Amino acid sequence: MRHREQTDATIQDRTDGVRRLPGSPALGDDHALRGLDFASQDCLGLSTHPEIVAAAGDILRRFGVRSVCAAPEAGDPGLAVALERRIADFLQMEAALLCPTGRAAARTVIRGLVRPADHVVIDAAIRGGLREDAEEATDNIQPFRHLDADHCRDRLQAIRAQDARNGILVVTESLSPLDSGTPDLAALRAACDAHGATLLVDVAQDLGCLGEDGRGHLGLQDMLGRADLVTGSFSRSFASNGGFVAARTRAVTACLRVGEAALQALSPIQIAVILKAFAVIDAAEGRERRARLMRNVLNLRTALRDRAMSVCGEPCTSVSVEIGFGERARRVAHHLSDLGLLADLAALEDTGRLRLHVTAGHSDAEIARAASCVAAALDLARADTSAPSRRPRLRAAA
Repeated sequence: MRHREQTDATIQDRTDGVRRLPGSPALGDDHALRGLDFASQDCLGLSTHPEIVAAAGDILRRFGVRSVCAAPEAGDPGLAVALERRIADFLQMEAALLCPTGRAAARTVIRGLVRPADHVVIDAAIRGGLREDAEEATDNIQPFRHLDADHCRDRLQAIRAQDARNGILVVTESLSPLDSGTPDLAALRAACDAHGATLLVDVAQDLGCLGEDGRGHLGLQDMLGRADLVTGSFSRSFASNGGFVAARTRAVTACLRVGEAALQALSPIQIAVILKAFAVIDAAEGRERRARLMRNVLNLRTALRDRAMSVCGEPCTSVSVEIGFGERARRVAHHLSDLGLLADLAALEDTGRLRLHVTAGHSDAEIARAASCVAAALDLARADTSAPSRRPRLRAAA
């Protein structure tokens, strides 16, 4: 079941809502950097978890400091094998393959499987690695309307009417960073089955942090083990960089393993951190952290709506607010800085949406203050853009 939007004010405010940023000058300094951090993506707060820090320390003492390197040089190979097995079991897939980044995971699976004559049918909202690598692999790219499974099915039907032989890869995200929307994964699965297509689902945005069991929308929609391919990254929930490809058949990961993915590996410290994060996420503590995270998400969405702002998509770790485009968007970004709120501004100019990354560690006071800052910044931006220009008008020469 998806989360209902409701508030829970049973926990009293514990702070004044302002936190000093790490590494900033002393509080008495006139140039001290202070602000609310709604820009980082350590959504479960595992980067400072004592057991995870201890696991990293143990591996550091065993293997020393190692950068990303060739897989045979990465230390104990048993660690990587254990993590790949953990990922596959977590997603109910047959096998998994580690990659140095989520971007590398996208490159590995697209370039490793898609031939120039094949087709890629991709959600129109997907940008970044998946889209770029698909465009490099084949000219046969067919976008379908964002989250529209019916349009995807129409695309597949049209392709099969012209080409009954070559492969088709359907690419979607379990949770869209554009608008916090999620596709009907079962409908996409059915469309792929009907037209002989392969379904790839990227779970970078929700794995570990959404759903009672941390399986994200694959779990919420009863789709574990039903996608042909799953790609993702560890940076949002697992306290480490890194990425992976999981497959329903071991032959796929065996094929990919001889390509680019074999050239680099995660360091032993990264692997140990991710393994310990899996243990926390899959235990009662993980459920409690996800419950706190979702409570904060729902309360922030309600607080923003109470201030007459439009909130996009479904409840998830990133709360997207409609701000507007052009000069208003630039003014909002400026005023947020003055008000001391750190937010994700990366897509503001293109989408007109401000993203606030919520964590399990945010307090009630911080949630309320963040909503107030966004509302104040938007009001100031509206006033700026509606005020008459004070520039002197040029007069035509007599």
